[in-house]
Amino acid sequence: MRKQKGMTIIAIFVFLFLFLPLLLIIITSFGTESAIKFPIKGFTLDWYLNVFQTESFISGFKLSLTIGVLATLLALLIGVPISYVLNRYKITGKSQFKSFFLSPTIIPGIVVGYVLFQWIVIKLGFSVFIGLLIGHFLISLPYIIRVVGSSLEKMDVSVEEAAWTLGCTRQKAFIKIVLPNISSGIFASFMLAFVNSFNNVPVSMFLSGPGVNMLPTSILSFMEYNYDPTVSALSVIIMLLTVVMMVIIEKTLGLASIS
Repeated sequence: MRKQKGMTIIAIFVFLFLFLPLLLIIITSFGTESAIKFPIKGFTLDWYLNVFQTESFISGFKLSLTIGVLATLLALLIGVPISYVLNRYKITGKSQFKSFFLSPTIIPGIVVGYVLFQWIVIKLGFSVFIGLLIGHFLISLPYIIRVVGSSLEKMDVSVEEAAWTLGCTRQKAFIKIVLPNISSGIFASFMLAFVNSFNNVPVSMFLSGPGVNMLPTSILSFMEYNYDPTVSALSVIIMLLTVVMMVIIEKTLGLASIS
């Protein structure tokens, strides 16, 4: 009984630690004062209106959405075949290959951002958009490989082998048998990689250029000179969009089926 009470207290503490800051952000987004304060005085929706009137937020959101979707799709196109090869074929140094592809998640984000800046922008001279796309593709790829690889490990190989014996080539079996069976893993990896790309700060900061900023860097730049509840209102909007997106996923695919 004492252990159960202790675990309950710890669980409540962790819950409050995680959700109280979110609650404070929601409350402060409705305050009437020109600075973020708690408790708030009065009630207004002007800060939400200010979000849509701030050009840096609008352009940053569009760029983050575009880069996030394109980079994640590219990571899927390359990461799914890589995961399949690493899972199904005997390759010399397989563990080294896995470590190489997962390295962007192990190395600190600032180091990854600086290295990508040196090579993509300084050495290769790519444009800001292409640089951001390459950088976010590289940080998205490990999530695709890890999640899809896990789905492939759980898939029964005999199903694919049965397709081969019935006349399917490896390519057709991969498209008609493997992909449908790991679709939930592919979708989960897409969402995980997209969220990571959308919220990434270090790589976005190093690869951004004059007048071209992702949403996280736009928020940081805004907060350097402003500390009003506009950022709280923007945070609430992003949280609402995330909740809506997760509800849609639950209704169309089902979170319980994602592994």
